[in-house]
Amino acid sequence: MRKLISQGSPYEAKIGYSRAVVEGDWVFVSGTTGYNYVTMEISPEPGEQAAQTLRNIDWALKQAGAGFADVVRVRYILPNADDFEACWPALKAAFGKTRPAATMISAGLIDPAMKIEIEVTAHKSDSGKSDL
Repeated sequence: MRKLISQGSPYEAKIGYSRAVVEGDWVFVSGTTGYNYVTMEISPEPGEQAAQTLRNIDWALKQAGAGFADVVRVRYILPNADDFEACWPALKAAFGKTRPAATMISAGLIDPAMKIEIEVTAHKSDSGKSDL
């Protein structure tokens, strides 16, 4: 059974996608950025954006009955590859124990304020508790 998860980002409605889709034991979290969806603000700092992005992803995973321990694949997209190192502490906090397969891509994002976008795929298990 398919479950769609929305976080309220204005882009979800404008473009026509879900924050996450659950299909069986699989959870596919769309590319997620560092906007705080309550305040619709975004930090100018890449490291803080990474931390907020992970809080957004954590929320989506919890809605799906999963957590960071269930993540098997992660993709990082940054307009400026030089910003990646500033994101490492937040990324290690989320993924350091499970060490999913990962790729970092340098590419433009839809909003110039965005410094990082993260996409994850998770496979739900009994151990899927959030580390954040």
